[in-house]
Amino acid sequence: MNMFTGVTPPSLSFLRGSSFLRSQTTPTPQPSICKPLISSPRSNKEEVPTLTHPTRLSVVSSARFSALELPPSQQCSYTQSVLNAINALCGIGILSTPYALKEGGWCSLFLLLLFGIITFYTGILLKKCLDSSPGIETYPDIGQAAFGMLGRIFIAVALYAELYSSCIEYLIMMSDNLGAIFPSARMVFAGIHLDSYQMCAIISTLVILPTVWLRNLSLLSYISAGGVVALIVVVLCLLWVGAINEVGFHSGGTALNIAKLPVTIGLYSFCYGSHSVFPNIYSSMKEPSRFPSVLLISFSIAFFSYFGVAVCGFLMFGENTSPQFTLNLPAKLVTSKVAAWTVVLTPVTKYAITITPVAFGIEEFLPSPQLRTYGVSILIRTILVFSTLVISLTVPYFGSVMSLIGSSLVMLVSLILPCACYIKLSKDGITRFQLAACTSIIMVGVVSAVIGTYSAVTSMAN
Repeated sequence: MNMFTGVTPPSLSFLRGSSFLRSQTTPTPQPSICKPLISSPRSNKEEVPTLTHPTRLSVVSSARFSALELPPSQQCSYTQSVLNAINALCGIGILSTPYALKEGGWCSLFLLLLFGIITFYTGILLKKCLDSSPGIETYPDIGQAAFGMLGRIFIAVALYAELYSSCIEYLIMMSDNLGAIFPSARMVFAGIHLDSYQMCAIISTLVILPTVWLRNLSLLSYISAGGVVALIVVVLCLLWVGAINEVGFHSGGTALNIAKLPVTIGLYSFCYGSHSVFPNIYSSMKEPSRFPSVLLISFSIAFFSYFGVAVCGFLMFGENTSPQFTLNLPAKLVTSKVAAWTVVLTPVTKYAITITPVAFGIEEFLPSPQLRTYGVSILIRTILVFSTLVISLTVPYFGSVMSLIGSSLVMLVSLILPCACYIKLSKDGITRFQLAACTSIIMVGVVSAVIGTYSAVTSMAN
């Protein structure tokens, strides 16, 4: 877990019930990398787990795969749990909050608060879903308990899509900032002219590629803990440029821009897209009863962080605000170079951990165990990496891609699914108020997802 990921990568066996926690205050041991990801533990009768058979959600190893099990990670203290939750919530979305404010206007900040409140509530709902049965430990477990194996697979696919999309965002972010450092870079290869962005995207891919070939990601999980420092450095660079250097703060902007509001909705919702890890933060706590206060503290800190950066960034750059505020920082300043290189180097430590669960998900469906060799694994990971390169070259729009992820996947995982699962699991004990609240949130999520996704796709097509 680290502060610089927008959609935080789970552990390599997150659909098997293992902990999502990649790195806490001190990094935890890595789970086995050979566990299947989608197939769930099965009982002798091969029945789908329900609330009346909670033990069928217990975490056991599949007989199809043999792997050395590492010791289970230690339970987290209250402080560690708060830090994990903050690290999950405060991600790369913070780079685009000034741009979201510019697009939607000052009144759009109310949406930032509203989505914070809603996602805090749905985080509480996930806790209640976990408490409904002692065998439920992960988000896919919740989906299986509520809607059977199809529910588990649907949630798994949604989480994989989030992870894959995050890798595309990492590559775009790295290429944008590297291109800003070397704006005049050009190359002609086999008659093909490459501009600075295209060159930097290819270079970034080649730099990242060896990291995804690693079978043991323990080293990267230790390095990725530096994301906490990275985010602080970037935000301090922004404030330094505004308060100390020549940029300063200037008033301006519109009150509300309804035409651009769907983009803003997608960007703001992306900021709170960490619900996939909440069940595992809860399961890892020494005092799980204090989980609501963990969410309250982490959501409060995340909101004020996003709010502060959005306001400061927009007051500094106004209508010229870019989808990543680091691209607005004056190139000649040392602080700007520090921020740019920090953003460039950070994805190198995040990409492999994020794409690996997707790779294992694909490997699980290989028809023969003999195909699950190291060579095949490298081939699959290489294809995945180059596929993200192709997409990042085809759709090199950081803000639009982030808005698309926020509008579609985050709305689904953070708003719609928690409410739907809670209604299903608590249908006999849910109050009218809770039913009305969940139904309203589902409607808000669906409408926002449709409008935001359409707007994001349209902006990329134009």
